Amino acid sequence: MFKKILIANRGEIALRIIRTCKEMDIKTVAVYSTADRESLHVRFADEAVCIGAPPSKESYLNIPRIISAAEITNADAIHPGYGFLSENAEFSSVCHEYGIKFIGPTPDMIHAMGDKATAKATMIKAGVPCIPGSEGLLESVEQGMAIAKKIKYPVIVKATAGGGGKGMRIINDESEFQKAWDDAKREAGASFGNDGLYLEKFVEEPRHIEIQVVGDQYGKVCHLSERDCSIQRRHQKLVEETPSPVVSQELRERMGEAAIKGAKAINYEGAGTIEFLVDKHGDFYFMEMNTRIQVEHPITEEVTNYDLIKEQIKVAAGVPISGTNYYPNLFAMECRINAEDPANGFRPSPGKIINLHKPGGHGVRIDSHVYAGYTIPSNYDSMIGKLIVTGQSREEVITRMKRALSEFIIEGVKTTIPFHLKLMDNAIFRSGKFTTKFLETSFDFDELK
Repeated sequence: MFKKILIANRGEIALRIIRTCKEMDIKTVAVYSTADRESLHVRFADEAVCIGAPPSKESYLNIPRIISAAEITNADAIHPGYGFLSENAEFSSVCHEYGIKFIGPTPDMIHAMGDKATAKATMIKAGVPCIPGSEGLLESVEQGMAIAKKIKYPVIVKATAGGGGKGMRIINDESEFQKAWDDAKREAGASFGNDGLYLEKFVEEPRHIEIQVVGDQYGKVCHLSERDCSIQRRHQKLVEETPSPVVSQELRERMGEAAIKGAKAINYEGAGTIEFLVDKHGDFYFMEMNTRIQVEHPITEEVTNYDLIKEQIKVAAGVPISGTNYYPNLFAMECRINAEDPANGFRPSPGKIINLHKPGGHGVRIDSHVYAGYTIPSNYDSMIGKLIVTGQSREEVITRMKRALSEFIIEGVKTTIPFHLKLMDNAIFRSGKFTTKFLETSFDFDELK
């Protein structure tokens, strides 16, 4: 087992990793930018190293400085958390070169899933259901039109290097194709330095369902069932829950089996997530794989009693997994509490937290790095923390979430708490019959004003 792990991240996920390391009797090293000097992950780590100025490229994305910090503190492993360098194949490779274990997949595994066109081809070969569309990148607008005619409209063009909804356009008929193609290509090139596009059948009334998987160094893979991430705004998740209101046990097993096939196809090592779209007919299609721990991992932990961070560390150290699949025995939901103003287009609201009261009680968990007097910097993601509640039924979870949200007091900055309280009372949300377009089409943000 590792003696000392450097956490190449910040905020709540860095603190989350430190807590598990302490329980495993592993020493920890925090890295921080000058903007994060007062963050709790710096305070609770055994050692802390400043790696640069607030801009991410000068600190949390600066590979030489992170490796130097690991070397001077004699860390034998690095945990990247999520975001930043967590899915960076070069970082994984450099760690290997310097004899430091990257707690995550190998560079080849990251490459295999990082490019969406390559990932889709890999999944098709593995027998995982994929959305009909182009095989690889489109070479011309004419080729795209020919495929769209064959698989029938509506279709969607996507940037191969995409994320966050950029380089993506829905096309309802042939007359819209040229403009959508030009717009997507231009946006993809500007956002990612890669204007490659591929095309898929547009999935009607989609739900975003992801399957948590864990693979070891010996070819074993297990799954821990699904998370429903359909409550999104501009492709950014706001609320996640498990089990999904629309997934039956039969569908759960089929999706879990498909996710295992996909992970085994690249000999996957570590914790990862296979993301699917489920349509109104109950058919599911591979969307992408995230080769890291997810923001929403706590709800899976709560319903399976399984520490995913601990499992990541054990797998990286060469410990085999049990090979058993896990199914939820409770219901859980997570609300992302961000320093944003939901009444004004979720505008970021960095600043100093003047007063803070966190909710508690049975079935309530909070993963957060903030405290009264803490200043939320403007340089990074606006997440304050994650409120996770667990219960015996979805109805109980919603009721408990409402109670916990009403106790969550954060003064000094705007937060997404009013949005979440409004959502918990929404009839469509409570029914469980919503799609990824729910917030765009059926939620009244004006009421928050």
